[in-house]
Amino acid sequence: MPRRFFRKFALKRQHFHGHWYLAPFDHLLHDQRLWGVRRRTIVPAFALGLFIAFQPVPGHMLIGALLALAFRINIPIAAITTFVSNPLTIGPMFIFSYQLGRLLLGLEPREINFELSWDWLADSFLNIWQPLMLGCVLLGSIASLLGYIGLDLLWRASIADYLEKRRRRKNRKL
Repeated sequence: MPRRFFRKFALKRQHFHGHWYLAPFDHLLHDQRLWGVRRRTIVPAFALGLFIAFQPVPGHMLIGALLALAFRINIPIAAITTFVSNPLTIGPMFIFSYQLGRLLLGLEPREINFELSWDWLADSFLNIWQPLMLGCVLLGSIASLLGYIGLDLLWRASIADYLEKRRRRKNRKL
């Protein structure tokens, strides 16, 4: 079941051949591990995407793809999994991360009035970056670990179920 599900997102490496913006990476993109649907490349890519989704940096998808390339794991899954942080979820994720980091560092609660401006970034963000980063790294690590273990167990259970069904079919034919 997981393999069939992830084949929907599988891209062929030939799809990326010849694009001018991928020319510097063209020699790297021929590795089968980057595109294949195997447990050993999908599960770590899923975990990597979950970790990156919790980080307060722009360009999650690009970071996921570049790190997947560096770690030689499935690029599309690492990039797509970063969409866990989207406009609906990113606010609660960062608020919870900040609160967790604040509690772990023992800081007093502050009222944060978010404003999308350089002044807010220069003044207020400098006061909250430490607890925010601590919470983001910690929650990203937890989500990544749980995602890795959960998907790996699901994949192994799916394989065991498939093998059991195949064994039953063979026994019926005999």
